[in-house]
Amino acid sequence: MRVDTSIDREARGVLERCGALREGHFVLSSGKHSDRYCQCARALEDPKDAALLAGLMKRLIGGAVEADVVLAPALGGIVWGYALAGEIGARSVFAERADGAAFTLRRGFALREGERVLLAEDVITTGGSVMQLVPLVERAGAAVVGFATIVDRSKGVFDPGREVFALAQVEFDMFEADGCPMCAAGGTAEQPGSSRLDGARRKS
Repeated sequence: MRVDTSIDREARGVLERCGALREGHFVLSSGKHSDRYCQCARALEDPKDAALLAGLMKRLIGGAVEADVVLAPALGGIVWGYALAGEIGARSVFAERADGAAFTLRRGFALREGERVLLAEDVITTGGSVMQLVPLVERAGAAVVGFATIVDRSKGVFDPGREVFALAQVEFDMFEADGCPMCAAGGTAEQPGSSRLDGARRKS
């Protein structure tokens, strides 16, 4: 996991200024619960802030990897992937899935054999979603050269065997749904991520 103290400080400043770091009762995409949540979309809604974060990532990557394409999972990674691709001079594509199926390229997107692909995700907790893009890249005969995330919530343990670049590392307490103290106190959990598009709230 590649991080840099000064870049971490700058990125965290953007997240705090934009209100991307929230407090409450949240269900994460992994199904675990937390009393804090990083809503990176808030830091990407202003193109100037998106470009600032992408510039920080370019600094962090330096010459460690070169990419022809930035591939992101829908929906959370789309804007981040687009901003990053623009900064490093790569194509931007995104993968999506319907009805729980595997990620696929639609809308005319395609990867070419031999292309170098940088996988972009706004927040990595377990890395489950972005890791599902790896077989998609390999089936096309392209190569994953690394992962680029705004926020690493994995406490540095996400290790896919390739370069991982994180602008900021944020450690939040997480609880299994059946052992969540906020649920035990009668709280209702919000799932703010893009994995639930109906805006529904659920009580565990």
